[in-house]
Amino acid sequence: MSGIYIHIPFCRHKCNYCNFYSLASTRYLDKITNAINAELLQRKDYLGTQQVETIYFGGGTPSMLGISDIESIIKTIYSTFVVATDAEITLEANPDDLSPEKLRELKKSGINRLSIGIQSFREEDLVFLSRTHSAKQVITCVSDAQRVGFNNLSIDLIYGIPTLTNEGWKENLETAFSLEVSHISAYSLTVEEKTPLEVMIRKGKMKPVDEDLSLAHYKTLTSLMHIHGYEQYEVSNFCLPGAYSRHNTAYWQGKHYLGVGPSAHSYNGTSRSWNVANLLKYIESVNLGKVESEHEILNLTTLFNEFIMTSLRTIWGCDLNTVKQKFGSENAENLLLNSLPFIDAKQMSYSNGKLVLTPEGRLFTDGISASLFEEEA
Repeated sequence: MSGIYIHIPFCRHKCNYCNFYSLASTRYLDKITNAINAELLQRKDYLGTQQVETIYFGGGTPSMLGISDIESIIKTIYSTFVVATDAEITLEANPDDLSPEKLRELKKSGINRLSIGIQSFREEDLVFLSRTHSAKQVITCVSDAQRVGFNNLSIDLIYGIPTLTNEGWKENLETAFSLEVSHISAYSLTVEEKTPLEVMIRKGKMKPVDEDLSLAHYKTLTSLMHIHGYEQYEVSNFCLPGAYSRHNTAYWQGKHYLGVGPSAHSYNGTSRSWNVANLLKYIESVNLGKVESEHEILNLTTLFNEFIMTSLRTIWGCDLNTVKQKFGSENAENLLLNSLPFIDAKQMSYSNGKLVLTPEGRLFTDGISASLFEEEA
């Protein structure tokens, strides 16, 4: 079982906190679909005979693509790979792209899940984040999407924004609950190097992110999600029963995926590759018959550490039987031994052969995972 990720690198505006590869331009927008279709054909053997269970249009802003482009890419995937009859096909979208007409067309195109980048329902937060949509558009687009039949709907929210009080964050969450969306991804605002936000904070033109505020927001988030019946199935992802993101869950479970488009990453169980993060070079190399990319062969230690890192982020945790099968009995025994301090500290539980972080442990996910890594020989 595997997935396909399509990277669409265009944005109407580059948000001040974003460090993903994207361009605030529509130059070459008319050429990206042909290039992606060509790469899909060139890499048709990457997943072997595995069935494709999920297709994910990410970016950038994939909702900037025309419907005919989306349909063309989906058609190429179905004609080139073995796709499951119930495949999850997700499109990331911004509220200002989702007119009722566009939503109806997306529904007909084969897209069956939307991930909408709302970030906040409050105008002052949207201004701080330099988002191009308004608070009013947010409510409207979610309602319109549900009206045309998008029941499998996810929204993104950001907390830790300096303009966002804890009361404001509670209001944001209560608004999300009132819309009855089945999936919510919530991320702490991170100030990445060389982003406009980092530069403005460094120069004193914007308030810095307060880690204590972010922690308070996180605790409010997990508490209210639990009260409203949402399951925290991954550190930053919450859903109503059964509404997991199948595509992202596949990443955390170590399934294989093909990434297509500029800067897209691929993984086949033994190696990782990533396409050139340059739109023009990407298009030119694909047109010459092979996408420009880099490759890394993953050794056993790297695979072990990545398994620890991804599995501990989820409610399913780290299965020591799987560790034993993949990495040997010694690694499984050492992992359990090294986990004992966290079990004693109530930051981790051990039951039925699985190590799972407790709610308290999730506050320190990255640090706990790193402490359990094996060192490179």
